[in-house]
Amino acid sequence: MNCTVVGTGYVGLVTGACFSEFGVNVVCVDNDEEKVAALRRGEMPIYEPGLEDLVSRNVKAGRLSFTADTAEAIRGALIVFIAVGTPAAADGSTDLRFVEAVARDIGRNMDGYKVVVTKSTVPVGTSRKVRDWIQEELDAQGVDLRFSMASNPEFLREGAAIGDFMRPDRVVVGTEDGDEQSLAILRDLYRPLFLNETPFVLTNVPTAELSKYAANAFLATKISFINEIGNLCEQIGGNVQHVARAMGLDRRIGPKFLHAGPGYGGSCFPKDTLSAAFFARELGLDFKIVEATIEVNARQRLRMLDKIVATLSGEVAGKQIGVLGLSFKPETDDVRDAPAADIIEGLLARGARVRAYDPAAMTEMGARFPDMTLCKDAYQVCEGADALVIVTEWNEFRMLDLERVRSLLAEPILIDLRNIYDPEATRAAGFHYASVGR
Repeated sequence: MNCTVVGTGYVGLVTGACFSEFGVNVVCVDNDEEKVAALRRGEMPIYEPGLEDLVSRNVKAGRLSFTADTAEAIRGALIVFIAVGTPAAADGSTDLRFVEAVARDIGRNMDGYKVVVTKSTVPVGTSRKVRDWIQEELDAQGVDLRFSMASNPEFLREGAAIGDFMRPDRVVVGTEDGDEQSLAILRDLYRPLFLNETPFVLTNVPTAELSKYAANAFLATKISFINEIGNLCEQIGGNVQHVARAMGLDRRIGPKFLHAGPGYGGSCFPKDTLSAAFFARELGLDFKIVEATIEVNARQRLRMLDKIVATLSGEVAGKQIGVLGLSFKPETDDVRDAPAADIIEGLLARGARVRAYDPAAMTEMGARFPDMTLCKDAYQVCEGADALVIVTEWNEFRMLDLERVRSLLAEPILIDLRNIYDPEATRAAGFHYASVGR
């Protein structure tokens, strides 16, 4: 079976590499020739644990290749995945221009029956638009060829994407009503997971498209909810971690995503919640829960900045603040909509000087904030700083030598926005310690 994945971003590259690991012949396409050349050299454009080895192994086996020739890759495939970017516009709508461009390329290069699958996160109704764009190109050429549309949303967590693909909680496949051929082909493509008894949700296309938004909106809502509980705990002297444990032990709720902090970020939750709220409004519906989730998340960033300022007696101008963690979450270099960006921007705007370190996300954030000092490790961040702020909970920040940290800081102030340290033990070590919801 020959499969083409158009787009070598996070979703496309992981999808292509993992399908090739199943034994499928995969061509990954990107119109950026330099990126394609780098991939052929084994250079990964993203930081994702295990991805480099996976790509290398399957390239050597001849199952995975990279090209900038979209036309050839489309003609040689039975299944074409669309995995290009779908950025959010200012009003929360989803920019589909890259999806449309791929759809029209497919229509112009159709040479036989194909299953066209939207893998990118797209609003409900996009697959229908893709069908129309492909058909327009076929009609313009006077070509009469049949093709199928399907939706197969991704549920990959950055930092754990390969495990999520190989051992998923579920696979959602949406096909057009009555289209048994495309369903049979996609079942065959995913046969290794069927054999592993992975749960599959086989449904129609609109339902599959909506399932990704529903899942991400719900998880984002859990994060905003526990942040609201954390804010309440700070007012009453409660402990949000104990509340979260009490909630999470209820099997109807579960413990995941109940960690108070600076709010969600990344490429999915911010964009998907905005998009879900936007297309609900287009349908004349008021998606109140999701709208509130977005509002709470934005407000939480400001609360974290206020917490830092308040811990420093209401003034940060002229002070040096150490920041640990720049990516939106551990095990990724992704800084899209990262809480650290808002916090650093706010500190710099208030006249603070910022020193920072992250195991993977230094380059992009350093370019964004040229006045920020980048350090080689967590301890260099501490040197002469008036406070240390933990923004992203990388594992290497969880067991810092607190005695060494205190000796390096100008003032023994530790502001833990991820609640990874014990308040009593940290205060006993001589720190003025602040956290979230405790």
